[in-house]
Amino acid sequence: MTHSHSPSKLREAAGRNLHERIANTLGLRIVGGVDAPGSALPTEVDLCATLAVSRSALREAFKLLAAKRLIVSRQKVGTLVRPRAEWNMLDPEVLGWHLQAAPTDAFVTGLFEVRRIVEPAAAASAAERRSADDLAAMQTALAAMTRHQHAPAELSAADLQFHQAILNATGNYFLASFGAVIENALVASFRLSWNAARRTPGLSLRQHEDVMEAIRDRRGADASAIMTQLLDSAMDDVRAALARRERGETL
Repeated sequence: MTHSHSPSKLREAAGRNLHERIANTLGLRIVGGVDAPGSALPTEVDLCATLAVSRSALREAFKLLAAKRLIVSRQKVGTLVRPRAEWNMLDPEVLGWHLQAAPTDAFVTGLFEVRRIVEPAAAASAAERRSADDLAAMQTALAAMTRHQHAPAELSAADLQFHQAILNATGNYFLASFGAVIENALVASFRLSWNAARRTPGLSLRQHEDVMEAIRDRRGADASAIMTQLLDSAMDDVRAALARRERGETL
């Protein structure tokens, strides 16, 4: 069975892709500091000329950025970049723009602070509520991490699966969605931490295994404490990786 697309539908799709591309360009500028919080964006006329786009496409892109709380339009003032504290940092695209612009120390610190608030408590909760299927998911992810410890992309994907399995094991839908919401940031931090720890991947793998065993044995306090240690080690590794990147060393 073939599907035909009407010209109007195709135009609509092309228009949507265009204003998403414009939003991506402007989002990267804002997150990267080209347009700083509190400053006004260039005028619509200037942006249309610079980006070679129509005013209607630009305004659709502005709507996307406004929904992510990056910008606000004010009469007689123009379009302003909101204060950073007002940005929707859990929006996948906003997270993605931060990662494309190269994560700063403040970004990494903030991300790990959120993880330290959420994940040790989630590990303790998982120890109380986990099912046999939850444990099997953790074991599968840990086996993949061990198998792929020298393949960064596969290793990071398996690491994400491991942490997601713990969040799922809490039986709390809000916690389960946490990993999906910050997936981009988690994968980026996993890659940085594994790159920094590539000479001693065994320590991190042991920490993951210890968390899983504490959850398996229903030792909630131990699961929480070990998860905290794991996150502290990972943050140190990410900071080391960022420092090497700033010195121009290859990761």
